[in-house]
Amino acid sequence: FQRLWLRPRVLVNVKEVDTRCTILGCPSSMPLMLCAVAMCKLGHPDGEVAWNKGAGAEGVIYMVPTLSGCSFNDIARAKLAKQPMFFQLYVNQDREKTKALVQRAEGAGCSALFITVDAPQLGNREKDRRVKISHSGARVQQGSAVKKSEGTSKALTTFIDPSLCWEDLDWFASITNMKIALKGIATAEDAVMALEHGKVSAIMLSNHGGRQLDGARSAIEVLPEVMQALRAHPKYDSSKFEVYIDGGEEEGTDVYKALALGATAVGVGRPVLYAMSAFGQEGVRKCIQIMKQELEMTMRLMGTKTLADIKEGSVITKDLNSHITPVPADFNSLATYQPKRTQAATSGYLSAPPPSSSSAASSSAASSS
Repeated sequence: FQRLWLRPRVLVNVKEVDTRCTILGCPSSMPLMLCAVAMCKLGHPDGEVAWNKGAGAEGVIYMVPTLSGCSFNDIARAKLAKQPMFFQLYVNQDREKTKALVQRAEGAGCSALFITVDAPQLGNREKDRRVKISHSGARVQQGSAVKKSEGTSKALTTFIDPSLCWEDLDWFASITNMKIALKGIATAEDAVMALEHGKVSAIMLSNHGGRQLDGARSAIEVLPEVMQALRAHPKYDSSKFEVYIDGGEEEGTDVYKALALGATAVGVGRPVLYAMSAFGQEGVRKCIQIMKQELEMTMRLMGTKTLADIKEGSVITKDLNSHITPVPADFNSLATYQPKRTQAATSGYLSAPPPSSSSAASSSAASSS
């Protein structure tokens, strides 16, 4: 996002700005949804329930994950009466289990099914592999052996079907009335294939938080090529085929940039996860409020009263595809926020200076004598 520059317009009456929109036909207070993040109870006892309650209170949509820490029933019961809800699906190799999961989600009020398509195998998540587990795996894995030596993520995803392919989308359309979206599109070619399939209502561009394939581009970088290919296709209708991006949005300006480049909405995960871990439901609400306030501020400063006024020409994309380019330093992380410190440094274990070579030699001589 730092490689995108803005072109603000002035002397526009922006006393009132409107961030409201619809996402797959569902009303939202802003073009943002809370994306599926697994195992949220690791961060806070309320887990995904806090996400759903926070989303409902702020008028945005929550995408419930397959690998939730809370039970699906508890999450569903947390939503408001008319609150929309989406469901993220990891496809099980046992299709009867997949069918039961999909139909349970639909029965609980989910209106869209986001099928994760970029994880036929889990990526090499080295930090996660160093953390061994003792639990028995996810409920969806009951009755099967769980390998525990390669980290939590690896242990919880052994059920995912690597044979998932385009032909399977017809089967999904036959078992549910939910709108189907594909989460994990990373090229214009696959975006066009999703459009041509006919059963797909939306795609979400994503590199899975940068944790799947080393070298995969970020969603915001893929977005221009996807929109160019879709707009050139005779079947494309933006009101019937929506495009979202997932990953990297930290501020309201990031949301604005995504919309300017053609996205219908963005998905946010990690900022909400951190907020929930610290403050529970109120943290989720505050995170959404900050993003909305920043988007409103950006719209005013850019001279755009409504989302429809946000145009591609308001963003300069010349440097977007240059992976080696001078960019301004991130002063938020370098100078404003509390610096990152390891637990050892915080506890003072690293404060003692290492022994000098002379003292080390004296100690060695003393030991030998």
